[in-house]
Amino acid sequence: MTPMASRPAHTLTGVARVPGDKSISHRALLIGALSTEETVIEGLLEGEDVLRTAAAIRALGATAERSTDSVWRVRGRGLGGLVEPADILDMGNSGTAARLLMGILASHPLTAFLTGDASLNRRPMGRVRGPLEQFGAQLITRSADRMPLAIIGTADPVPVRYRLPVASAQVKSAVLLAGLNTPGVTTVIEQQPTRDHTERMLRHFGADVESVEADEGAWEISVAGQPELRGRPVQVPADISSAAFPMVAALIVPGSEVTLTDVGINPLRTGLVHTLREMGADIEMRNERTFAGEPVADLFVRAGRLAGVTVPASRAPSMIDEYPILAIAAAVAEGKTEMRGLAELRVKESDRLGAMARGLAACGVSIEEGDDSLTVHGCAGNVPGGGNIATDLDHRVAMAFLVLGLASDRAVVVDDADPIDTSFPGFIALMNRLGARIGPLTEVGS
Repeated sequence: MTPMASRPAHTLTGVARVPGDKSISHRALLIGALSTEETVIEGLLEGEDVLRTAAAIRALGATAERSTDSVWRVRGRGLGGLVEPADILDMGNSGTAARLLMGILASHPLTAFLTGDASLNRRPMGRVRGPLEQFGAQLITRSADRMPLAIIGTADPVPVRYRLPVASAQVKSAVLLAGLNTPGVTTVIEQQPTRDHTERMLRHFGADVESVEADEGAWEISVAGQPELRGRPVQVPADISSAAFPMVAALIVPGSEVTLTDVGINPLRTGLVHTLREMGADIEMRNERTFAGEPVADLFVRAGRLAGVTVPASRAPSMIDEYPILAIAAAVAEGKTEMRGLAELRVKESDRLGAMARGLAACGVSIEEGDDSLTVHGCAGNVPGGGNIATDLDHRVAMAFLVLGLASDRAVVVDDADPIDTSFPGFIALMNRLGARIGPLTEVGS
């Protein structure tokens, strides 16, 4: 456990590239493992979560090696060619890796055991278990559908047509990945569009994936089973969920101007940018281009006054990981910000909704916490700070409050910065290069 503190910064300036997109990194490794020939990946996030995925595909018979130039090379087994792992697959803190891998394993005739850290082993897996058992797989879990679990893949999977009960890109992806090794067409129906990295990546590797609008605004996403996937080059964009932290920091520290390069701007991931612009943020997208089917741009961010807004529940799927840092922007803004449809935050790496509410209150910010909502009464640039934050092993909670300390009157302390490495290795060093003042308690003080 490494406590860390941040204190008010003067300005943030410069150019930075945050690590590669975590969602895309997981998918590049997993789909590469199902492909023939070699997949060459540049910009892979080398955080703990993604390294767990690399270890898992090695245990399943694929190779995944990092060369000296930071390029990863994956040699897959081909669809249906994975081998039974000799040991338990430890997915660490990554719900994405666990759920997507469960989808792949469901339609392979092998038995595997999955576990994770204390946080992951508290998270619900029932939402994945239901549709995967429709393919013919068997899942044995602890009470309340928690990990550790055993998954017994089926040798004779049958295609399914599954309607998502809640918006979840992870469940959608698990079903589509199970459908890859299943004869026929597997279809997922979602009422609200969720991030589509799996669909884009599958198309990039040669799968036949269709997405069509259905009745009453729903979308049907279908994958034709048993395609021949061939290894492809993948350039991973910078993660917009990670870029969110220096982006908001640059918005709330007066006088700041920061450029964040190569950021993925998938339209199903840019809810935070839209919301911040509604609050008055000065964010420009420059040099727009495409990496392996994913839109990318450089983001130029300039500090300025922010005003509170109401964020509709319908926006949650496009920014579910960004609510912690949005709450920080709301704390500094003028006026009230209402965020709705946040129930999913209760079952992330921690109860993020509760953690943010408690942390903001400890920093002198007036809040109202509901079952699936958070209202923040902004301090108009005068956040008292001084809070000691219990992060509950959550990387995004830790980073969010370290950002708040840069714009507060007094230092903000987080109880453990170690989990940050799961998604953003080098976060503190990058922020300090831009002008932040983040460091151990003995260096920062109050």
